[in-house]
Amino acid sequence: MKSQTKSKSISDRPVRLKPSTPTDLEPKIQKVQLAIAHRAYELFEARGREHGRDLEDWLQAKSELLCPVSIAMSESRDRISIRANVAGFDTSEIEVSVEPSRITILGKRKQSTRKEEAGTPEGVRSLPDQILEVIDLAEEVSPEHSAVEWQAGILTFDLPAASANKIDSAA
Repeated sequence: MKSQTKSKSISDRPVRLKPSTPTDLEPKIQKVQLAIAHRAYELFEARGREHGRDLEDWLQAKSELLCPVSIAMSESRDRISIRANVAGFDTSEIEVSVEPSRITILGKRKQSTRKEEAGTPEGVRSLPDQILEVIDLAEEVSPEHSAVEWQAGILTFDLPAASANKIDSAA
């Protein structure tokens, strides 16, 4: 019983993540977007190639392939704080990038939760095993002064406003 308590407390400690460069994430993002586009096209064909519902197809494909990520954001004069729920993914399965005007969260479970077995009842969907979330920021931030932590399935971004760092540098 003690070992379970000990391992739980270790896994609940915050883990600081080192953001990837946007250039490093780009090929992985393109792969996910291509999979969504392919699935959206399959939906279009299954509907008899009926035009005018491309956004609906894209959103359905996205919901089938990507886990939803709930986001909470707060802003102050000198910083933006973002919390993203990435429950079910651990630190080795998550990559993030911080750019001046956006953040990107990319995740892929190492152990897929998709059921590929024959005989799975039709209409039963398994959970998607990927995350792709791009959050556009209203104010520019300073990526080099940003901090990203993962704790118990929650990513926390502490993003200092770029204007605050310019003021600090000038002083």
